[in-house]
Amino acid sequence: MTDDADTTVITRTVTRVVVPLIFVTAIAFLLQGHNLPGGGFIAGVLTAAALALVYVVFGLEELSTMLGIGGTGPFGHAPVAYYRVTFGLGLALAAGSGLVPIVFGEPFLAQTYWILHDVPLFGEVEVASALAFDLGVYLTVVGALLEIVAVVGAE
Repeated sequence: MTDDADTTVITRTVTRVVVPLIFVTAIAFLLQGHNLPGGGFIAGVLTAAALALVYVVFGLEELSTMLGIGGTGPFGHAPVAYYRVTFGLGLALAAGSGLVPIVFGEPFLAQTYWILHDVPLFGEVEVASALAFDLGVYLTVVGALLEIVAVVGAE
């Protein structure tokens, strides 16, 4: 557990400013992934890096509070169990998004899109089915990387 004496005021302040910017960038990459470079993998890496930064600077208790999880679990960390669930859900979502087109007689991972009309602030929004795959990859990467950070941090 990190004590406030272990980190400087500058480190804590920079972390408080940078982490929300990293999250916004991760969301932008996640949402643009089916049209432009980016997507679930880089968004997951950015999210895991931001959460690892919170863990290193503020400690496990602050990270658990931020994520809304608590208690103890494997390796003395409750979050590890949640990271495994996140990994599993992401893997299931990514694989499922590839299998759904087969039900409709299309090839594996075939894509389609829907246009949402009258969306406040945006008007028309195009939502591609590839977003489900990107979201699955995102959850898989976040779960795997955070589990690695938690296990290594417990050593």
